[in-house]
Amino acid sequence: MAKYLVDRSVLERAKLRTAFERGVLESPAELVISSFMVEELEHQAKEGDFFAKAALSELESIPLLIEKKAVTRLSVIPVKLDAASLRKLADTTPDLIVLTADKIRSQVLKSLGVPHKYLPPEADLDEFFTLFKGGTLSIHLKEGVPPTAKVGRPGRIKLIALSEAPVPREWLLSIAHALLEKAGEDPDCMLEVSKRNAYVIQYGSYRIAIAFPPFSDGIEITAVKPIAKVTLEDYKLSSKLKKRLAEKSEGVLVAGPPGAGKTTFTSALADFYRDSGKVVKTLESPRDLQVGPEITQYGKINGSFKESCEVLLLVRPDVVCFDEMRSDDDFDVYRDMRLAGIGMIGVVHCGSPIEAIERFIGRVELGMIPHVVDTVIFIRDGAIEKVYDLSLVVKLPTGLRDKALARPVVLVRDFETGNVEYEIYSFAEEVIVMPVAKPATGVHYRVTLRRNSVVINLGGEHANAEVSFYARGRLIGSAIADENGRIVLARKSGLGKRVIQAYKQGVLEVLPES
Repeated sequence: MAKYLVDRSVLERAKLRTAFERGVLESPAELVISSFMVEELEHQAKEGDFFAKAALSELESIPLLIEKKAVTRLSVIPVKLDAASLRKLADTTPDLIVLTADKIRSQVLKSLGVPHKYLPPEADLDEFFTLFKGGTLSIHLKEGVPPTAKVGRPGRIKLIALSEAPVPREWLLSIAHALLEKAGEDPDCMLEVSKRNAYVIQYGSYRIAIAFPPFSDGIEITAVKPIAKVTLEDYKLSSKLKKRLAEKSEGVLVAGPPGAGKTTFTSALADFYRDSGKVVKTLESPRDLQVGPEITQYGKINGSFKESCEVLLLVRPDVVCFDEMRSDDDFDVYRDMRLAGIGMIGVVHCGSPIEAIERFIGRVELGMIPHVVDTVIFIRDGAIEKVYDLSLVVKLPTGLRDKALARPVVLVRDFETGNVEYEIYSFAEEVIVMPVAKPATGVHYRVTLRRNSVVINLGGEHANAEVSFYARGRLIGSAIADENGRIVLARKSGLGKRVIQAYKQGVLEVLPES
């Protein structure tokens, strides 16, 4: 009669009962379980661990197996299930066979000469990956719900149903177990995130997230794959931006909403720097950038990018791609490596270009932001929508009149036009992000210089209108026209002097206040 010692993995993956029913295990047989394992399962189940609860549910099937005569006896012994303890147990109980559903455990037991039987996953992963048809961006599977997929390309994505039948719990659970086991044995399949009841796996080019209750309200698997491998030339960059990326830009932020194409663009940018003769590395978790083999992709050390940073600095990279930055520690790593002289490309989630910069406020001193980030590239629907250039000056913030209020101001300019769109500065212990974009069309005016005054005639259509004066795109003051559409300024007044100077230089613009 066979005598089996049941490993925890067999119970977690619900393989004990089915193995007897399908004739994989001899019957009748005697079962042995560890009392230490049962105590551990009970403790973890009370804390909400999904696998512990699944293992206890499988234990409940043993009385049914006894009733069906598949099992003659159940013994509970105080034995630890580590490899060394099992080796000692094999010496004293040579007829005992260890049952395991963990391939790595099976390899260890085999190397130690411990009698055992490995129960492999029953799920067919090929069936899972065939759900990805042409143009499929991601698949979304949840127990009891019909499977869905996102298809198309950035900007033209739609959600479709793959089937009307709900996903069976047993099939989805078997796929999850097969993927988790693959992550432990296949060098092309890496477990990037492992938390209680939540896992993220990078399987080749596929990023797979697995969630179990109570973290989620049901078993769920979401798999995402890149739809295209592109180069920087495919983005049709302006010659000005190409030159900036090639020569000056060392603190780049690639920003955009989820699914906008940030990772695809960053991959192309990494390959561009590699082809330019630079040493390029990446920091990722999960590691899903599609880059050439010359670019080493680094993950976390002991769950932290800070420890990875310590090693990476010794590698002496020219450029590091950081995909994706979320926590305070991530932004600290980006800042520290940038200030160490390394070119950085950071990827952040945000809904608008200015929000990417706002992510650094409070994490980096305001005056340091332009030294850490000099270029923001905002991606939407797979295309570059906006590029910002950052610089630091000391000036009077737009809208303030008192020269005593001059202070360091971060100017956020549209890279292509050079127009200032935002000013960022400290005011009353608060950080202000102020839009300063001016209207595109100015007011037609005529200037008359008199002995003691300067008259700006705007025409009757601008009677009683408030207007602003700009010189080279910079606000120099505001005034209100009279009922005839004229503004009279004293030549010796501050605004009068600035208006006359700008007028004589041919750079005076008059714009209506919105």
